[in-house]
Amino acid sequence: MKVLYFSWIKDKLGKSHEEIQVSDNVKTINDLITLLRQNNENYKDVFKDTSSIKVSINMETAKFEDSINDNDEVAFFPPMTGG
Repeated sequence: MKVLYFSWIKDKLGKSHEEIQVSDNVKTINDLITLLRQNNENYKDVFKDTSSIKVSINMETAKFEDSINDNDEVAFFPPMTGG
């Protein structure tokens, strides 16, 4: 699975993307976040409050309860603002 990070999320993690293998028990975005939090303190910090994060699956806006599979591209980014 390709995971993309944007804006302050990218800055805090020190990377814009990564390829990860997910096990069969990772079925939703929430499951993926639980897995990512196990990486290190930076991931725990980024994903401690998901109300400040938006997500997409294969470039389509998604919800944290949405299903994912190993072939998906998942992106995490802050809410967009107008201006």
